[in-house]
Amino acid sequence: MPQWLKDTVFYEIYPQSFYDSNGDGIGDINGIIQKLDYIKSLGCNAIWMNPCYDSPFMDAGYDVRDYKKVAPRYGTNEDLENLFKIAHEKGMKILLDLVPGHTSDTHEWFAKSKQPVQSEYSNRYIWTKSVWDAPPNYRMMVGITDRDGNYMVNYFCSQPALNYGFHDITHPEWQLPCDHPDCLATVEALKDIMRFWLDRGCDGFRVDMADSLVKNDDEKVATARIWKGIRKMLDEEYPEAALVSEWCNPVRSLYKGGFHMDFYLDHRGNGYSTMFRYIVDGEDRSFFSKNGKGDITVFTDEYVPNLRATKDCGYISMFTSNHDIPRMTNNLDETARKLAFCTIFTMPGVPFLYYGDEIGMRYQNGLTSKEGGFSRTGSRTPMQWTNGKNLGFSTADEDKLYLPVDKSEDAPTVENQQDKKDSIFNTVKDIIKIRRDNNSDLGPDGDFEVVYAERNKYPFVYKRGNFIIGVNPSSNTETVPLGYAPDDVVYQIGGVSFADGMLTLEKQSFVLFRTL
Repeated sequence: MPQWLKDTVFYEIYPQSFYDSNGDGIGDINGIIQKLDYIKSLGCNAIWMNPCYDSPFMDAGYDVRDYKKVAPRYGTNEDLENLFKIAHEKGMKILLDLVPGHTSDTHEWFAKSKQPVQSEYSNRYIWTKSVWDAPPNYRMMVGITDRDGNYMVNYFCSQPALNYGFHDITHPEWQLPCDHPDCLATVEALKDIMRFWLDRGCDGFRVDMADSLVKNDDEKVATARIWKGIRKMLDEEYPEAALVSEWCNPVRSLYKGGFHMDFYLDHRGNGYSTMFRYIVDGEDRSFFSKNGKGDITVFTDEYVPNLRATKDCGYISMFTSNHDIPRMTNNLDETARKLAFCTIFTMPGVPFLYYGDEIGMRYQNGLTSKEGGFSRTGSRTPMQWTNGKNLGFSTADEDKLYLPVDKSEDAPTVENQQDKKDSIFNTVKDIIKIRRDNNSDLGPDGDFEVVYAERNKYPFVYKRGNFIIGVNPSSNTETVPLGYAPDDVVYQIGGVSFADGMLTLEKQSFVLFRTL
C-alpha cells in the first residue's frame, strides 16, 4: 500500500475546463500548474486528471488515439512531466486517467487490426469471423471495414473493445480464452503504457471501467486476475504507485483485484445514490434532502459490510461529484451540500473533491452536448475563478470557450466565496483541515462505528476513533440517545445540544465532537 494514501485528499480536474493559460478557450496543463497552490490551499494534496492523451474527442478524451502522447490542445509531454515535477516539489501527487478497455477507432492498433491481412494486432480487438456474424447479445459494429468480420465496442461506436479474452466461451469460432497469447499481449501493452508514464513521474492511475476487460465474465474472476497481476508488477517495480478503480465493488476490486482504492459510484438505488441523488417520481428521496424522506439504512446496510470485508486491503473512496454525474446543486440546496461534504470528508477511505464543488458550481441544465457528454455536459463547465471576463477561466472570446460559463448574476466564484466565513468554500476548507489534523481518527484507516442509523429516520450518527459525528439533513429537529459524553465540539453547522445523555440536532445540522 502506498504510504502517501494514508493522509490524502484528492481533487479531480477535468483539464479542458479548469484553467486556460494561453487564451485559446480551453483548459491546459500549464493552467493546472498555475493553480497548484490553490488546490493545495484547499487541503487537497493529490490530483486525479481526466484523460489528457491524444484523441479525436468523440468521448471527451476517453477515446484514446495515442496513450503516450499528450493531446496538443493541453500542451506537450514535456508540459505533463513538468506538472509532475512541480507538484512533487509542492508535496502533491498526480494520478492520470487510464482507459484500458477500449481505444479510439483512430488508434494505430485499430488501423492495423481492421486490415484483411493477419498481423500481431489482428486480435488486439474483438472480431467475429465473418461480416455475417453479429450476435445480438453483443454490441457490434457491423460491415464497416475491409476485414471480413465485425468488431465489438464498449460504449460509443468509435470505441472498439480491446481483447483481453472471454471467461466463458460461447462462440469458439471467434472468442479467445484469456490465456491466449494475443490476449496476454494486450495485458502487456497496458503495462507498457503504465510504465511509460510512471517512469516520467506519474504517481498512479484512476482506471476507467476497470471491470470491463474480460468479456462473459459475470463474476469478474478473470478481470480481477488481470488486475492482480498488474498490482504485482506495481509492487515490484513501482511500490508507491496508486490505483483507484471505477468498479464499485470493493470485494472484487480491492480484495480480489488488488486495487488500492475503489470508487463508491452513483448507481441508481445504491447506498451512494440514495444519500445524495435519488429522485423517485419527481420527488427527492435523497437522505441529504431537507424534505426528510430518505433512508440512511440503504447506505449503511451496503457500506458497512463492504468496509469490514476490505478494511485490510484497500480503501472505499467517496466523491463529492465527478464528470459523469450531475453536481449536487442539481437537487440539494447549499446547506444540504455543506452537510453532505462534511459527511464525505469525515468517512473512512480516501475522498475526492470534484473541481468547483468547493464553490458550489451549478449543474448547467440544457446545454448542447459537447464531445459525447450529453447529460454529463452540465457537470463539465469551466471553473469559475473570478468575477471578471469568463469568470476568470479564459481570456478568449466567449464563443471560443470549450463550454459556456455560468451566466447567472450570482454565479459562485472563488473570488466571491473565499472571504465569506460561512461559504461552502470555507466549509470545505475547514472540514478537510479537521480531517487531516486528526488523521489517525478521521483519516482513511480510522475506526468506523454506526451509532444511530434507523430505517426512514433521522439523524445519522457515527463514531470515528475519539470523535462522534452527527448529521441531520431533514427540516425537523431530531433527538436521539447518545451513549457518549461530549468533551468539546470541534465543528458545527446549525443548532446542536446535549442533555441527559441525548443528542439534539436541529434542522439541517451537523456536529463533530470529541468524546470524554
